Amino acid sequence: MSAVGEVVAERTVHLTRESLVRYAGASGDFNPIHYRDDIAAEVGLPGVLAHGMLTMGIAVGAIAEWLGDPGRILEYGVRFTRPVVVHPDNGADLHIVAKVGAVDEDVVRIDLTVTHAETTVLGKAQVRVRA
Repeated sequence: MSAVGEVVAERTVHLTRESLVRYAGASGDFNPIHYRDDIAAEVGLPGVLAHGMLTMGIAVGAIAEWLGDPGRILEYGVRFTRPVVVHPDNGADLHIVAKVGAVDEDVVRIDLTVTHAETTVLGKAQVRVRA
């Protein structure tokens, strides 16, 4: 059993515009703010944004190895706090740190800290897993 405060996973994932196109194809989310700079600017965004669900999926994926069995996940929720702008040349790096936030006999709560350019992009990102 893990102890409160223990880091159980940490990783950085690099996103590119190609990543967004691939995710759009897989998810069916073809909103042009995820691949067209002109549309993103037209609606007042700072650039093309990563899909929220892509960011959320990458974040929870960081604990896959530690979990062993993703079927142990009971609940997962986040608050989207900042967009992830994916630069056409440099892409974007998502950094994920997963720490044990609480432990009881049946459930472990994992708190995910997800940052891009030193800014937290997911708030209250928590995963409840079977112990």
